Amino acid sequence: MKLHTADLLIICAYLITMIIIGLILKKRAAQNMDSYFLGGKSLPFYMLGLSNASGMFDITGTMLMVYWAFAYGFKSLWIPWLWPVFNQIFLMVYLSVWLRRSNVLTGAEWIKTRFGKGKGATLSHTIVVVFALLSVLGFLSYGFIGIGKFMEIFIPWEVISPYIPFTVSPEYVPHVYGIFFTAIATFYVMLGGMLSIVWTDVVQFLIMTVAGIVIVVIGMQMVAPDMIHSFVPAGWDSPFFGWTLDIDWSSRMSLLTERMANEPYSLIGIFVMMALLKGIFMSMAGPAPNYDMQKILSCKSPKEAAMMSGSVSVVLLIPRYLMIMGFALLAIYFFKEDGGLSQMEVTRTDFETILPHLITRYVPSGLAGLLLAGLLAAFMSTFASTVNAAPAYIVNDIYLKYINPKASVKTQIRSSYVISVAVVVSTIIGFFLKDINEIFQWIVGALFGGYIAANVLKWHWWRFNGEGYFWGMTAGVIAAIVMKFTVPDAWVIYFFPVLFGISLIGCIIGTYSAPATDEETLISFYVNVRPWGCWKPIQEKAIARYPHIRVNKNFKRDAFNVSVGIIWQCTLTIIPMYLVVREQLGLWSSIALLLITTLILRKTWYKPLCKEEIRYNEEMKQIKEQKEDLT
Repeated sequence: MKLHTADLLIICAYLITMIIIGLILKKRAAQNMDSYFLGGKSLPFYMLGLSNASGMFDITGTMLMVYWAFAYGFKSLWIPWLWPVFNQIFLMVYLSVWLRRSNVLTGAEWIKTRFGKGKGATLSHTIVVVFALLSVLGFLSYGFIGIGKFMEIFIPWEVISPYIPFTVSPEYVPHVYGIFFTAIATFYVMLGGMLSIVWTDVVQFLIMTVAGIVIVVIGMQMVAPDMIHSFVPAGWDSPFFGWTLDIDWSSRMSLLTERMANEPYSLIGIFVMMALLKGIFMSMAGPAPNYDMQKILSCKSPKEAAMMSGSVSVVLLIPRYLMIMGFALLAIYFFKEDGGLSQMEVTRTDFETILPHLITRYVPSGLAGLLLAGLLAAFMSTFASTVNAAPAYIVNDIYLKYINPKASVKTQIRSSYVISVAVVVSTIIGFFLKDINEIFQWIVGALFGGYIAANVLKWHWWRFNGEGYFWGMTAGVIAAIVMKFTVPDAWVIYFFPVLFGISLIGCIIGTYSAPATDEETLISFYVNVRPWGCWKPIQEKAIARYPHIRVNKNFKRDAFNVSVGIIWQCTLTIIPMYLVVREQLGLWSSIALLLITTLILRKTWYKPLCKEEIRYNEEMKQIKEQKEDLT
C-alpha cells in the first residue's frame, strides 16, 4: 500500500461528504425536471462557472497534460487547441447568449425552436440525441479508464485482492477501480441532479486549488532553474515554434523520443494551423450536447450565461497550470536525479502515469490524501456532469416525447435514476480501450469533427432545415466511426477536412431534398435568438412584423473580441508556466499582455453586453405586449 492511514481517512471523508451533499439536496432537486437538470435556473453565474471549470479539471486530462508539459514544455500550450480550449471564448463573446435565449432544457429540445415540427424536425431531434449519447459514452469511457490507471498506482491490487471473492486478470484491475469510483459519483448525481453537481464542484475545486498551490511550492523548492535548463532539451522553455517541433529528447530519454514520434505534434506548425481551423468551426458550432451546454442553460439570463463562460477560463487555467507545471518540475527531478525510468518500469505507452508516480514519491503523507481527494474530485466532477447530461436527453427527449408524455414529476425523476445507472454500466466499453490517448484522439478528432458542419449552419443559414441537419450529422458520425477503425488515432486531426467535407455534403444535399423550415418557426427563432449570418429573408419579415427590434450587425465586433479573447486566454495559460520556471521576462510580458487584452474586452465586450441585455429585454417585453393585444 502506497498510502498512509491519514491519506485513506481524508479520501474516505471526502467520499462520504459527497454522498451527504447528494442526500441533503435530493428533496430540492426532485421538485421538477427544471430543478433536477438545470438547478431551477436559480444559481449565480460564478457558481456555475466554478462548477463548469471543475468539470473540465478532470483527472484523465490532467494525467495527459502533465505528460505533455514534461515532454513538450511550453509548446504544450497549443495541444489543448484540439478540444478546442478556446471554444469558451466563442461562448463568452456571443454563443452563450444565443443559446440561453432559447430557454430550453436540453440541446435536443433546442432543435424544436430551430426546425419546428414535422419529419425534418423529428429526424434532426433523433440524430442529436444519438450524438449526445455517443459523446457521453465516449467521455465516460475516457474518464473510466483514467481513474482506474490512476488509483492502481496507489492501491496495488495485491493488497486488496485477498479480501475480494473473485479473481481479476491484471489487465482488468484498473477497470475494477473505475467501477468503484464511478458508482459513488453516480449515486450523488442521481440524488441531487444539477444542484448536487454544482455544490460538490465548488468543494472539489477548492480542494484542487489548494492542492495545486502546494504542488507548485514543493516543485519549486526541489527544482532550481539551473536544474531545468541542464536537463530539458533546447526549445522546451519557449512557446514559439517553426514548422517542426525541434524538441530532441534522444540523448536523455530514448523511450520518450519513441513515444513522441507516434504522436501528431512533431509537425507542430501544420498541427496548430489544423487545430485552429478545426477549432474555429467547432467553436462556431456551439457547445456539444453535454454538461457544458447544461451549465449554460442553467444560467439565470443570457448575460449571466456569457459571464459564466468567460469566468471558466479565469477560474480553470491559472490553478490548473500551476499544478501541471509543478508536477512537470517534479518529473524533471524524478528522471534526472531519482532514476525515474527504472522505478516506473516505463514503456512507450505509459508515460501518462507519470503523475501518480510523482505523488507517491514526493508528496508527504496527509497532503497526498488531500491531493488524491482533489484529483478524485476532479474525476467525479467531470463524470457526474456527464452522467447528468444523459438522462436529461433520454427522459426529456425520448421518454416524455415518445413513450409516456403524461409522466408525473416523480416518475420522471425515478426514470432518470434508472437511466443514470444504465449509462454508467454501459461504460463497460472502457474494457476494450488500450490507453487514455486512444479515446481522447477519437473524441476530439473524429466524433466532434463530424458534429461541426451541421451545427455551424444551424446558427448562420436560414435555409438550413431539419433534413439537412439529420443527413449532415449522420454522415459525420458514420464517417467518424469508420475513421476509428481505419485511421491511426494520432493522425485523425489531419483528416478533419475530409470529415468536414463529408458532413457538409450531407448537409447541403439534405437541405435541398426538402422544403425550408416553416416561416413561423424561423421568424420566432430569429426574434428570440438574433443571430448574425445569412438570415436576410427572415430578418425582413421579422422586422415587418415587429418594427422595433434591432438587427444583429455585430459580426465584425464579435470576430474582433474572439481574436482578442483567444490571446487573453493564452496569457492565462502561459503566466503560471513562466511563474513556475521563474522566467521573469516572459512572465512580466505575459502579465502586461493580459492587462491590455482585459481592458480591451471590458470596452468592446462587457459594456456592450450589459447594454444589449437591457435593450433585448425591453424589445421582448414589447413583443409580448403586441401579441397580447392581438389576442
